[in-house]
Amino acid sequence: MSHLTDDEELRITEALFPDTYEVQGSGRPPFKVIYDKDPSSVKGHTVYHLNKDLLPYILTAIGAMKEGASFRQVGEYVTEKCGFAFSYESCRRLFNLVCEHYPDWKDHRAQAHGASKNNIQSKTYKDKNKREEAQKRSQLKRKMTNLKKEYDQLIEKKEEKEKLADLDNNVEVIGGAINRGRKDEAPVIFKPNEGPQTDFLSATEREVLYGGAAGGGKSYALIADPVRYFGNKNFNGILLRRTNDELREIIWKTQELYPQVYKGAKWSERKSQWNFPSGARLWLTYLDRDEDVLRYQGQAFNWIGFDELTQNPTPFTWDYMRSRLRSTDPSLPLCMRATTNPGGPGHGWVKKMFIDPSPANTKFCATELESGEPLVYPETHAKAGEPLFFRRFIPATLKDNPYLYDEGAYEANLLSLPEQQRRQLLEGDWMIADGAAFSEFSIRTHVVEPFDIPNTWRKFRSCDFGYSTYSAVLWFAIDPAYETLIVYRELYVSKKTARELARLVLDAEAGDKISYGVLDSSTWHKRGHTGPSIAEEMIAEGCRWRPSDRTSGSRIAGKNRLHELLKFDEEIEQAGIVFFDTCRQTISDLQVIPSDKKGTDDIDPRFASDHTYDALRYGIMSRPRSKSLFDFGEDMSKTDWQPFDKVFGY
Repeated sequence: MSHLTDDEELRITEALFPDTYEVQGSGRPPFKVIYDKDPSSVKGHTVYHLNKDLLPYILTAIGAMKEGASFRQVGEYVTEKCGFAFSYESCRRLFNLVCEHYPDWKDHRAQAHGASKNNIQSKTYKDKNKREEAQKRSQLKRKMTNLKKEYDQLIEKKEEKEKLADLDNNVEVIGGAINRGRKDEAPVIFKPNEGPQTDFLSATEREVLYGGAAGGGKSYALIADPVRYFGNKNFNGILLRRTNDELREIIWKTQELYPQVYKGAKWSERKSQWNFPSGARLWLTYLDRDEDVLRYQGQAFNWIGFDELTQNPTPFTWDYMRSRLRSTDPSLPLCMRATTNPGGPGHGWVKKMFIDPSPANTKFCATELESGEPLVYPETHAKAGEPLFFRRFIPATLKDNPYLYDEGAYEANLLSLPEQQRRQLLEGDWMIADGAAFSEFSIRTHVVEPFDIPNTWRKFRSCDFGYSTYSAVLWFAIDPAYETLIVYRELYVSKKTARELARLVLDAEAGDKISYGVLDSSTWHKRGHTGPSIAEEMIAEGCRWRPSDRTSGSRIAGKNRLHELLKFDEEIEQAGIVFFDTCRQTISDLQVIPSDKKGTDDIDPRFASDHTYDALRYGIMSRPRSKSLFDFGEDMSKTDWQPFDKVFGY
């Protein structure tokens, strides 16, 4: 029963609920729920008609709110009577609209609210306690329903797992072979080839490189290596290539192998990830540029794999991903695994990290890349002096893979390649770099044992400065017989300021008579400051320099000049430049500096370790001669010869 007078009902109806409501565009009546849309309405002009069967309930609700009924109770009443949801907020908004015509109703409601009784009670619930009990029963009923559904799902999964239990629960990796099934039958899904492939799968070192000739079964061994951990729910691995396109073949191989080993294994194309019944995950993704490592910041992996590691120009990605290697499960070892062929923009650093420190297939303490010093715990650590971790290099050859070698066609293809590619891909030769810019450089021809350089030979030095990267300083001597250049000393350091480097240079050449020094001309530049330049700082320490040639075309001219000097002269039976074998960084860089892939006469701009090369280029382009009138303050009439007897003069 409504608490409104006939006059109030009429006035409210005319003000808020007209019989017909026409709207333009996307408008609608204030309370659309009690209006029916006219079927003949057209787009942009909609006609609504009042549902007069519902109007009495709305008027009753308004009267109840006037007399102090709570908005929640009114909402329940309208919802029950009209069949649509009418919320607390809708009741409050309706009452506020009515109060625009009857402002004194707000005060009336406030006075009546305390003493008002529930005039719109639900037929089912008579008081608050009963409603609360009914709500609790409803909640418990929903929980029971959900629990029953979960129970049914668990039963289904259990039955499915029981069917696979004899298979998936008996996956074993024995000597690298993957066995799946009942232990008395143990069908073999994958068995590694004897030799390097088996050595790779059984290696226990933290970081292992499986590299060498093409066709040795490296990539298949890489995807088989983490299989042993897929039964552990805590396993989280990642396998990387430079680009997504290069991952295609790897993904196809995993789709052949993994479902055979774990029937419940699921491949997610969207996430590019394998999910296993145990909860283990293996992510197959890309790492194109150095900054892409930020995609993995904050993540933890206990197994990290790189396919074709030498496609990474710098060691930054490998070193950064090592920081992502961690696990709280003691049963999961921490592993970094990589495969590659010789060559590529990262040939130099990969060779220096894995090949140079130790003979092939032997365990060795990990070393610092540039200095070659072992990585050990600091003196303040409980494990002071012990190695941080170990590495191993496992070489691969085509003969290691009988499936390709015995057939012969693939070997014939590799034999038909140019010598450089053939040595890399067929022989797995790490002594030659892919597209080496200075392929004529030879250890036998251009590297000599140190000897005492006569004081009469002219000496000079050159430098490429770097602080956050590396500074490279080379010392040259000129053999006056044939004007042959001898690089007899090198200094290769990082994180040294201009003055610190100057002092190191002066200490290294103490006792030498240095005619002049050539320094990267950019060190004279002043970029946004008025203070001393890098070159001025070094000169202030007494380390004198003159600027190098960095005019247009100087890089290519310097490269061409180095080619000329590296030529072996048959008449004098030596090249125009040789290096003492103590100049290890220079010798290492010259073997692997790649040519520009775009076909220019310069080196590959992606090659990061070009500091010794630049210093060498500055030196050889300084027009060195065995004697010059432009030496640093040198009196050309002076000689180192002194008479034994000053009286007789001889």
